Amino acid sequence: MRNVVFVVPVPMSATLRFVRAAARQPDLRLGVVSHRPAEAFPEDLRSQCAAFGQTENALQANELAEAVRRVAREMGGEVDRLIGILEPLQVPLAEVRERFGIEGMGVEAATNFRDKSRMKDVLRANDIPCARHALAERPEQALALAGECGFPLVVKPTAGAGAKNTFRVEKPEDVEAYFRTMPPPPGQPVLFEEFIKGREFSFDSVTLRGEHLFHSISHYHPTPLEVMETKWIQWCVFLPRDVSGPEYDDIRAAGRRALDCLGLQTGLTHLEWFRREDGSIAISEVAARPPGAEITSLLSYAYDLDFYRAWARLMALDEFEPPERRYATGAVYLRGQGEGRVKDISGLEAAQNELGELVVEAKLPGAGQAPASSYEGEGYVILRHPESDVVEKGLRRLLELIRVELG
Repeated sequence: MRNVVFVVPVPMSATLRFVRAAARQPDLRLGVVSHRPAEAFPEDLRSQCAAFGQTENALQANELAEAVRRVAREMGGEVDRLIGILEPLQVPLAEVRERFGIEGMGVEAATNFRDKSRMKDVLRANDIPCARHALAERPEQALALAGECGFPLVVKPTAGAGAKNTFRVEKPEDVEAYFRTMPPPPGQPVLFEEFIKGREFSFDSVTLRGEHLFHSISHYHPTPLEVMETKWIQWCVFLPRDVSGPEYDDIRAAGRRALDCLGLQTGLTHLEWFRREDGSIAISEVAARPPGAEITSLLSYAYDLDFYRAWARLMALDEFEPPERRYATGAVYLRGQGEGRVKDISGLEAAQNELGELVVEAKLPGAGQAPASSYEGEGYVILRHPESDVVEKGLRRLLELIRVELG
């Protein structure tokens, strides 16, 4: 039986799905490190875990190391694996692994994935297509990039995730205004990137000891940045049933090469990429963690495989059996219209009558719920069917029928 420590800074529902999956594996002994006390976790989960350790800052390697040491003593042995799903955790997890000799991703590879500028430098050095970029502490550095690729540009943190704090700048005056209102601290430049026109996708994959065993492709409608920029737009993710065709040959090759160059050995990863208007591809960024935005659930429904459990066994036991894709799946993310808190949801009865047989999971916003700050919105509905066209049409119909009003 292996001792596994799962780092969970805050016990949020999305994270707890992964923790529960790990806790239920009979050949794992699970410990948890968190910013919160054990009592903050659900009772059923507490009973399945061998130890809990609290720390003020799991993102700080020294504090995390001490918490892991305490949990290891409670578990009565050495830690065999140290895991976590949050992107900001990946470098401190790697630092603690190296300190204690725990198998898993090291600091160099973790930093390649976490630092988006360094990531693109590595990709470009290996002739892997990606967005042109520049680090900037002053306007003229960003304007030099605009001189190469033109406007608009995208500005984001070097260690960003999920389109947070990501903006589009359309002209030189916008760049000047950005640096006046949000000047970066000394020694902490921001990342400016070429704005890529085209369709956006994800390439989610499983690698075990350097061997690429599995990949899935998701379609985004529209891009997350467009959703963040326009309050009324709803976001969809669509997984067609068949992703084996030649139209994906280029991203299959580039995606695998990207993971190799960045140093991945074992993991479920999330890579976002674009198909440009001229047909070429460009990788946006790669995360050495499971996909967010319910895409792990979409994978589970598409393959009839619990990917939460599969991730736990991959990371803790070096096990993964590539599944067969049995269904098309997709999600509509319900985003409130207007200002204020959730006031009303309309169209649910009509959606149930028309599409209820396709629905496999839903999280509906509740009255009085605060609006979300991300493109994922206040809730979601997941559809599944063996035929891709049925799911794609169902997603479009959900967008027409369901409306969440704020007020």
